[in-house]
Amino acid sequence: MTRLIVAAGGGGDAVAAALVHAALYGDEGPAVILTYAWDRLVGDPVPGPRSARDFDGLGALTPAVRTVPASARLVAPARSTLPRLAAELQHTFALLDPHRGVEGVTRQLEESVRYLETDSIDLIDVGGDILAQGGEPTLKSPLADALTLAAACQVNASVRLLVAGPGLDGELPPDELRPLLGAVVHTFTARDVEAVSGVLEWHPSEAAAMLAATARGARGTCEMRGAGLPVALTDEGPRVHAVDLDEAVNRNRLARAIMTTATLDEVEAYSRAICGFSEIDDERDQAARLSEQPSVEIDADVVLARLEQFEVEARRRGVTHTTFRRLTEALGLPGSQREALRRLVVGSRPAQYEAPLWRVTATSE
Repeated sequence: MTRLIVAAGGGGDAVAAALVHAALYGDEGPAVILTYAWDRLVGDPVPGPRSARDFDGLGALTPAVRTVPASARLVAPARSTLPRLAAELQHTFALLDPHRGVEGVTRQLEESVRYLETDSIDLIDVGGDILAQGGEPTLKSPLADALTLAAACQVNASVRLLVAGPGLDGELPPDELRPLLGAVVHTFTARDVEAVSGVLEWHPSEAAAMLAATARGARGTCEMRGAGLPVALTDEGPRVHAVDLDEAVNRNRLARAIMTTATLDEVEAYSRAICGFSEIDDERDQAARLSEQPSVEIDADVVLARLEQFEVEARRRGVTHTTFRRLTEALGLPGSQREALRRLVVGSRPAQYEAPLWRVTATSE
């Protein structure tokens, strides 16, 4: 039997889907993982999710579902992590295309269920923002999760909603999530992470990085993107919980509102009305600002000096770890330099690399 796993929000949820498969179904063959090609501006300079039209070389799973092989290429200037994921993992990655709204995603799920002759879907979300009501002040990216949730509850199949790493995306506080979570299905271990260890060296997802780090034993406070949002790395981090699908839909006002949408524009309009914003609008604004920034060459001495100062200040804030996305922003570098920065700092201080996070130390090592 081929498992059908749906990555609710794209990005790091696709990595988590591979982790879940390795942990729960490792003795079976590869899965089909349905996911959005949406890496946000940290990996893709074009705002919003990619559609099938943005790729060359896609395969066909069903009339509505396109697969993303390792040989697929993006039409410039768009970029996606999916071809590289397909190259490094054995699973079949297939594209969820939100541009036809919930009606389109529902059709994609239904066709996948029929093609695979399965009666069950695992729906994976890292962090738990799929359980947001819509008005939470810390909510940043509700659109993809709500869209997938709305589609999943309309499919003629058994859908098991799994939340991995409660609170690790920094969008809903763990204290708010705990009463909503069901039984622990699995607790990731360092052995589980080995299945995606190579991917974690380059994938930009902060939530997936913290999920893997907590599975490997990292504990403390991790500072992530933007203004340095602190996320607690605790024993809860590597846990995977089952969540009642109906309860999730009943909580998620955006998911309920968009059930019959047929375009992404409609979904965005509901997000603005219910959540007060569309994250794609935020990406459009940020992309316009980034386009005006000149390219920056990394000066190793300057960057390492800035790193020293950042660590001094981070220690005062009680920070023990940080993501490389946060480091890139804090050191004043464009997102395109994240990989070069990682190579530089890991090469200069390998003892502080607590893969895939950077460990802030009390003194330089």
